[in-house]
Amino acid sequence: MPLLLTLRTTHSIPLEVEQVRVDTAREQSVDEVRSTPVQYGNKQLTLGEFFDVAGSCADDDEIVWEGDCRQVKLIGSGMTDGRMTIRGNAGMHLGAEMSGGEIVCEGDAADWAGAEMSGGILRILGSAGHLVGAAYRGGQRGMTGGEILVDGDAGNEVGGAMRRGLIAIGGRCGDAPGFNMIAGSIFLFGETGIRPGAGMRRGTILLGAPEKAPMVLPTFKASSTFFPPFLQFYFQHLEAARFSVPQEFRGARYLRYRGDFLEGGRGEILIRQAG
Repeated sequence: MPLLLTLRTTHSIPLEVEQVRVDTAREQSVDEVRSTPVQYGNKQLTLGEFFDVAGSCADDDEIVWEGDCRQVKLIGSGMTDGRMTIRGNAGMHLGAEMSGGEIVCEGDAADWAGAEMSGGILRILGSAGHLVGAAYRGGQRGMTGGEILVDGDAGNEVGGAMRRGLIAIGGRCGDAPGFNMIAGSIFLFGETGIRPGAGMRRGTILLGAPEKAPMVLPTFKASSTFFPPFLQFYFQHLEAARFSVPQEFRGARYLRYRGDFLEGGRGEILIRQAG
């Protein structure tokens, strides 16, 4: 049986729970887990004042969060191993700076999901907010490894300053995906907002909705139309992770733009061609 944390009631004040981690909780008793410090506004309280605690993650290395946790911030922040499942929504900074393990959010996640993560898998079955996998303000690098898979929509600046890893968004994406991107791969299967790849140095951004593809910035140049062989391997990998890849992506041709030439022109934007 996993360690089960059940939220008793929702609150308007955010609750910060970054000290609840699998690598720590597997060595703790139920009473010790209840005593874990959490930040509630300007007060430091304990986890047991907000959550019912049952079970243990000593055997299966899993923590399950139940309830509407949209005001619960930093779930899985700094995670190194194990698994977390959120049976509902999650607040800001879900999986931020995680380096290993797996997080599955069965609802929606707020802003900064997977911010500056360096490893592991973050799976969001609903939608995500702004700055998925991005660098924090003032930071030099966003995501440097791992995978973020979002079945629904995402907000602005997905993958901002990302260095490595894979981000896949199944639904609509907001403006400026891949802003200041250093390297890595961003696959956007739905409609995308304006200015994709602005300031990107290297890496790949795939835009999958040709009839609604945004105008590419003038600092990018069209180079060829083809099917990149590496996409087939990525699509197989995503399917193995139970992330749906529409059939029309598999045999399609893609218009390749090189850029951003303000940053050397070594990145690429691939736009799926209709028909």
